Amino acid sequence: MTKIESGLIRRWLHGWTVARGLPEAEPVGPAGDGLRSACDQPGREVEVFALRADDAPESVARLAATVAAARKITWLTVPTLRTAEVETIVGAAGLELVHRSEWLMATDLSEHPKHAVAEPYRCEVRTDGPLTVVTVHDPSGEVAARGTIAVVGEDAIADRIETSPAHRRRGLGRAMMSALAEAAVSQGARTGLLIASEEGQLLYSSLGWHHSADVLIARGPVAPAAG
Repeated sequence: MTKIESGLIRRWLHGWTVARGLPEAEPVGPAGDGLRSACDQPGREVEVFALRADDAPESVARLAATVAAARKITWLTVPTLRTAEVETIVGAAGLELVHRSEWLMATDLSEHPKHAVAEPYRCEVRTDGPLTVVTVHDPSGEVAARGTIAVVGEDAIADRIETSPAHRRRGLGRAMMSALAEAAVSQGARTGLLIASEEGQLLYSSLGWHHSADVLIARGPVAPAAG
C-alpha cells in the first residue's frame, strides 16, 4: 500500500466518536479534506482529522492553516504513509508536533487470540447498545485495567485501552483485548480498528493487529490569555 484510504479513516473516526459519546464529525475544508470533531477536552477542544494526506498533500496544508487560525485549542490528526512530507507541511504552518509515532492498526476479529484473565483478577464485561466496556479488577476491587470498544456495522473501534502501572506485565492487556474482541464479534463486527500509542503497539502487534498507517498529531498555537 502506498497510501492510506480515506474510507478507512472515516470508518475509524465514526467508531471513535461513538466510543467517546461525541457528536458526529463535520466536514472541514474543500473537496473532503477532513472532518472536525468537538472533543471538549481541556487543552483539546476541537480535533481535525485529515482524510486525503497521501492523495493530496495540499489538503494537509489547508487543514493546518485552519488549525493555526482557530480560536479554540485545536489539534490536527493526520493518518499517513508519507510521514516526513506531512511533518514538513505541519511545521511550515506553525503547528507543534505532539505525537509522531502513533499507528492506525486493524485486524480480523474472527482470528483474534483468546486469553483469559489470570487469578486473582476478575474481568467484568458490560455492553450497552454499540458500546462495550471491559474492566479488570484486582482482589481488592480496584480497577487494574479498562478498555472500550464501539461496534458500528462490521467495524469495531477500540479506545482508551489502559492498564494501571502497578498491574502491568501480568497479561491483563491481552485478556482485556480478547474480551473486547469477543464482545464485538458477538455483535456482528468483523474488523477491528484502533489508534495505538507507541507503548501499545507491541501489545497489539503480538495479538495480530497490523499497521495501516502512521498517525501524526499536531496542535495549533495556544492563544494568550486575555489581559
